[in-house]
Formats: sequence, C-alpha cells, structure tokens
Amino acid sequence: MEYRKLGNTNLKLSAITYGAFAIGGNMWGGNEEQESIKAIQASIDHDVTTIDTAPFYGFGLSEELVGKAIAGYDRSKIQLLTKFGLVWDNSNNGKGEFFFDAADDNGNKLPVYKYAAKNSIIREVEASLKRLGTDYIDLLQIHWPDATTPIAETMDTLALLIKQGKIRAAGVSNYNLEQIQTASQTIELASNQVPYSMLNRAIEQDVVPYAQQNNMGIIAYSPLERGLLTGKYKPDFKLSDTDHRNGYFNQFSIGKVNLFLEAIRPLASQKEVSLSQLVLRWTTLQPGITVVLAGARNTTQAIDNAKAVDFTLNAEDLAFINQTFEGIFD
Repeated sequence: MEYRKLGNTNLKLSAITYGAFAIGGNMWGGNEEQESIKAIQASIDHDVTTIDTAPFYGFGLSEELVGKAIAGYDRSKIQLLTKFGLVWDNSNNGKGEFFFDAADDNGNKLPVYKYAAKNSIIREVEASLKRLGTDYIDLLQIHWPDATTPIAETMDTLALLIKQGKIRAAGVSNYNLEQIQTASQTIELASNQVPYSMLNRAIEQDVVPYAQQNNMGIIAYSPLERGLLTGKYKPDFKLSDTDHRNGYFNQFSIGKVNLFLEAIRPLASQKEVSLSQLVLRWTTLQPGITVVLAGARNTTQAIDNAKAVDFTLNAEDLAFINQTFEGIFD
C-alpha cells in the first residue's frame, strides 16, 4: 500500500481508501451487514488504513457498521473520514436547502436537506462519534454546499471542533473553486472530496490546479463510476428497483465504455490485474489526486481494491490508456 500526506495536515492516508457509501444499503438495493463488516476488516488487514463514510449513507447505518468493524483494531492506526450537512430527520426544523426526496428501506419518503449551520454540525458530529465508537474524527467534511448558511459560519464551526479535539482536520466535499476560495478565507482546508474518473475529469480544469498550488488534498470518489468501469454492466442491465444506478448510468454510453474496457483489457492481463484494479491504479497516478475511494460489499472486492497499488503503470502504459480512451470517446 502507498500512504500519502493529506494537504498541510499530519494525516497520512492509504492511497486506496475504503468508501462506505454502498454498505449503507440505501440507494444501492440493500446490503448484507455481516458481509460489509467483513469487507471493511479485509481492507484493513490488507493495509487499507483509511475509511470514508457519512451519516447520510444508510441514514446512520454505514457509520454504525464502520464502528463495529474497527472495534478490535488499534484506533490510532486507522483514519476515519466522515461528513455532515445532509439532514433527513427533521432536526433542521425546516431550515436549509432542499436537496431531494430519499426513501428508507420500507419505501417511506424522507426529504433530505443541505444544512450546515453551527448547532446542526455540532449535533451531527456527536451522533457520528457515537455511531463510530470513537472520541475523535480524523477528517470531517461538509457533504454538499449549503446555500442557506454562510460558508464562514460552517468553517468557523469546523475550526472550533478542531480546537476542542473532536476532529483533527477539516475538509469539504463537492465544492467548486469559488466555494473553496471563500472557505479558505476562514480555515485552512485539508482537502476537497470530488467525483473523478476516466469518464469524469472536469476537476482538472480548475479544482486540481488550485489544490496543487495551495497544498490541498484531493479525495477522488466514484473512480469506478459506481461499478460501470469494472465491465460488469451491459446496455440492457437492470438492477434492483431501489438502486440509484438504474438512472445514474444513463449519463454514459455503456456500449462505448465496454468497448474502451475491452481495448485496455490486454494491458490488465499483461499486468496480471483485473480491469477494476487497472482503472483504480490509473486514478491514483493522476496529477493532484491524493487518495481514491473504492467501495466493497464483500471481502473479495475489498482485497481486489487493496491490491490495486501493488503494480506500476509507466508513462507508456498511461499514454496507451489515455490515447485509447480519446480514440473511442472523442
């Protein structure tokens, strides 16, 4: 495993970070709890020391499973990353910015709001600490920007939590360049967690250059585009009715994606790795990317992800992947 310093902090994160969105089950067609716990533990046992979760993932379930999974490990050797700012339990008293209507496991509608006011953040952090079974969070990130709360108020609260020892570092997620610059007037940000993959490289235009110039980490999520870049899905795929990927994949040409994956498969075979490992490794080697989130719902997936940095891609390999991609998608 490779370990990388996060921005200006003292945190060293594993280049492959366990992403705990899917194990929450909600929006992913359900999940098996014991398999999820085993997946987290298999990741740790294969040197993945960093876990990224959020209260919204499974409405608290993801954090609870992470807490159960790490209970027998040395906490000082694990970096817990979580978030705040998506509220679904009416604790916001109608305040905040409406995001969308989610549904619980029974199909009940749950309105989700972006809300990042001081009192709400403090309440969320206390709940996260309890679910995670810890007394501090290594990196706390606002999940999505909240247009109804001044960014300075949110960042001041993060600074207070650092001072109190509740969190070690503060980051943002899904922030654009302007929002990052505004937040940075109040606090030194450790990182920005943003979507990034072979199919989505928009952050290369301005977010990555700013991060590089200001020693800010970039945590890349959805590097496998929620499984699409593994090659498992065909144009006529159909998942569980509650799986959000039924709609998510519509933004891509699955036919072209699979054509691209078949074109780079010989390189994966040459390296004796899977397509997903090849894609993850490519992502870890892109300029400005600090760590890459990879989800797993069973031990096989977890170990496969952890081994994605156990081989090298040279300049010629990277050029081949990029040129192949451009030849199909341009």
